[in-house]
Amino acid sequence: MKVFNTTAVCIPSKHYMVDISEKVEEIKKLVDGGKYFTINRARQYGKTTTLTALRKKLESTYMVLSLDFQSIGADVFENEAFFSQAMARIIIDCHEFEKIEIPEETITALAMLNEASPEKIKLDDFFRIMKRWINKSDRGVVLIIDEVDSATNNQVFLDFLAGLRDLYIGRETDGIPAFQSVILAGVTDVKHLKMKIRPDKEHKENSPWNIAEPFNVDMSLSEPGIRGMLDEYESDHNTGMCTDEVARKIHDYTNGYPFLVSRICQLIDTDICSSIGKEAAWTCDGVEEAVKKIITESNTLFDSLMSKLKNYERLKLQLRRILLQGETIEYLPDNKEQEQLMMFGFITRSNDNTIVVANRIFEMRLYKYYIGESKFSEEMRGNALDNKPEFIKNGELDIPLIMKRFIETQKYIRNLNDEEAERKFIEEEGREKFLTYLSPILNGTGTYSIEEQTRTRKRMDIVIHYLGKRYIIELKIWHGEKYNSAGEKQIIEYLDYWNLDTGYMLSFSFNKKKIPGVKKIQIGEKILYEGIV
Repeated sequence: MKVFNTTAVCIPSKHYMVDISEKVEEIKKLVDGGKYFTINRARQYGKTTTLTALRKKLESTYMVLSLDFQSIGADVFENEAFFSQAMARIIIDCHEFEKIEIPEETITALAMLNEASPEKIKLDDFFRIMKRWINKSDRGVVLIIDEVDSATNNQVFLDFLAGLRDLYIGRETDGIPAFQSVILAGVTDVKHLKMKIRPDKEHKENSPWNIAEPFNVDMSLSEPGIRGMLDEYESDHNTGMCTDEVARKIHDYTNGYPFLVSRICQLIDTDICSSIGKEAAWTCDGVEEAVKKIITESNTLFDSLMSKLKNYERLKLQLRRILLQGETIEYLPDNKEQEQLMMFGFITRSNDNTIVVANRIFEMRLYKYYIGESKFSEEMRGNALDNKPEFIKNGELDIPLIMKRFIETQKYIRNLNDEEAERKFIEEEGREKFLTYLSPILNGTGTYSIEEQTRTRKRMDIVIHYLGKRYIIELKIWHGEKYNSAGEKQIIEYLDYWNLDTGYMLSFSFNKKKIPGVKKIQIGEKILYEGIV
């Protein structure tokens, strides 16, 4: 029986997986066109699975040489002789263990290269062997190298790329034998590597891969693709799930990030089915239970992401501006911080040419990270935990009381006579404080997310999920009665969308005449609790 997989490569005969044949066909067109290109995607974005499927697709037409730089040590890149000999050994192993059909004379030449004295070896010796093999082959030779990140930060790798580029140019201009296609895969785009290649260790930007064709294949998993995977699972297990609804929910949380899609399904299939039964598990509520587990677990993806925030302070600050301060940041193609955030998988480019967090699960995890680091963490968590027992009644959250207690903790430290201090509190600190206050109340039982289109300096809508119930709280800055009425109308529309009768609004006000507190108002058939800080 198949299972869901989140480690290494996914294999169709063993694992439930989204059909990626159309994506593979798109990539094959680049290979057929003789293109050299890179596949750069974030960690666990399905690169290796895609390359494996691509290799099988190409093998009927081409000779495919598929290598993995992660399997070789750093000392290999010390000089061109060591590198050339390592490449020779890898290719010999491909012939011996993977049964790649390589002519014996080529294998003999590679073996001699490997055994030669390093002082006599140049990188050109390796390329000469490759050219002779390609020239005699009755099929085009495709070179695939996975995990090229392992080769970065050294001159030898640049020289290797330059050699591949020379082959490509020679093929186009003079008919010199060259690889049909070269595919480099990894997180880092080799076009933008900063290498320490000068004796004085000065950083220099190099682009030895300027022949590369842009790679625009969307490798995220679509909602119909997820549904197809769930249909296959359903035919095997008969859970009674509505695959349309569950696929839509999974895509809503993940935006098609392959690891997250598989991890949600994996958790439902194992943990959640075991605890509540398969019929209840394979529902939208089951998806939310899986998400709750994911955003608190330690896994290889989050370990990698969070290490980037620790090592790249400027990236951390830019994400914080988006999430906690509600800044709308324009997408800038030449901005290095944005480029790195996209490369690592944190952000994506929206339809309105701004940058947004890549998916809701990342956003929820990042909020936990920033709230945990908040300078208000100890103070606000302590205040919240002191009152936590009275916030939960019969399994439901008492949101009006939560707002009331939060307002009480803030009204004595406000400085209404200092306009600059007030603006800082409202625009930079107010929402951070409330989220910090809310976090320990939900901890371990509920989750919250922020509606993307409302995360601005003026407004933020929080959607809380707690024991199967949903609560909508709008956080906003007070801009007068007219603006407040518009906000009330917006939240009523939002309640209609979620089929809820009660909503909540927490306003941070500059107006000295506004009295802090919470009031209940009736708007048509809806109830709205409005809090003023």
